[in-house]
Amino acid sequence: MHRRAFLSDSIGAAAAVTMPPRVTTTTPPSSTGAVGTAHVLELREGLRSLYHLDDAYGGGDVLSLAVKHLRRIRRVINTREYPDTIGRQLRLLAGETAEHCAWLHYDADDQDGANSYWGEALTTATMVREASLEILVLASLSMQASYTGRPRDGYDLARAAQERAARYGSPVLQSLIASREARALSLLRDDSTARKRLAESMRLVERADRGRPSPDWAAFHGHAELDYAQGLLYTESGHHHRAVAFLRAALDHQDRTYGRNRALYRLTLARSLVSCGEVDEGAAQAIESLGHLEEVESGRVLRRLSEVVDLLGDVDAVSARQAAEELTEYVQERKAA
Repeated sequence: MHRRAFLSDSIGAAAAVTMPPRVTTTTPPSSTGAVGTAHVLELREGLRSLYHLDDAYGGGDVLSLAVKHLRRIRRVINTREYPDTIGRQLRLLAGETAEHCAWLHYDADDQDGANSYWGEALTTATMVREASLEILVLASLSMQASYTGRPRDGYDLARAAQERAARYGSPVLQSLIASREARALSLLRDDSTARKRLAESMRLVERADRGRPSPDWAAFHGHAELDYAQGLLYTESGHHHRAVAFLRAALDHQDRTYGRNRALYRLTLARSLVSCGEVDEGAAQAIESLGHLEEVESGRVLRRLSEVVDLLGDVDAVSARQAAEELTEYVQERKAA
C-alpha cells in the first residue's frame, strides 16, 4: 500500500497511527458548550502524532494533515466559547502547529511556505508571551537561513535565540542553538569559532539533567545530532576524511524511529566518502539509502540524493557509474510518481 493511501484526510487517522484509540474521538462539549482542558489535550495529542509521523516518514505526506489540524484549532478559537486560560492554551497550540507547518514546508524545500508559517508562529509567541515558542521559531529561522545560503542571518538569528534560551535555563536547548551557531559560523568560514561553539554545545548536552527540562520539541537533539553537526563542519572545511568518522557515528547513534534523519545521514556519509576517494563504499552507502528513501518523503533528502548522484557521475569508476545509473533511475521514478 502506498503511504498516501493510509494517511487519510483527517488528523484522527494520523493520531491512530501513533496514539491510543481514544485520541481519535472528540470529547463531547460541556453542558454549556464551552471548550475545556480535555479538548485542548486532544488537539495537542493530534499535533504530537504529526511529530511522530514526520520523524518517521518526512514532511511531504504529513504537511496536508498539519495544515488541516491548524485549521481545526483556528476554528475552535474563533467559533467556540472558553475561559481565558483555555484561550491562551489554544492560541499557543495554534502557534506550535503553525511552526510545525513551517518546518514541514522547509523539509519539503518550499521556503516561501515555511516563511509564512514561521511568521505566524512568531506573532503568536509574541502575543501569548511564550519564550519556548519564540526560541523555537528563531532557532528554526537560523537553520533555514544557513540552509538557503544566508549564514550571516543564520548566525544573528541563532544569537537572538541563545539570548532567550539563556534565560529559559535549559542546557539541552542552549546546546541545540549553539550547534546552529556553529553551523552558520562554518559556512562563514570561521572554523575556529565554529569548533569552539560546537564543543560548547557538546558540553551543554552532557548537562541535560541540570537546570530546566528542555521542551518536547527539542527531544531529537542529542549525540547523533551533534555527531552530524561535527561531520558537516569538517565537510565545509574540506576535511572529508575527518567528516566520515563523525557521520558514521551519527548514523550509528540515530534512533531508528527517525527515518528521515537516517536517510539524510546515510546520503551525507556517502557524499563525504566519495569526496575523500572512498568511491566504492560511498556508492554502496548511496545504494543502501534507497531502502530508507522508499519510506521517506522529504525535499531536503532528495536534494542530498541529487548531490550524491552528481558526485558519482563525475567519478570514473565502475561502482560509481552503476550507482549513479540506479540512483538516477530512482529519482526519475519518484518525479514521475
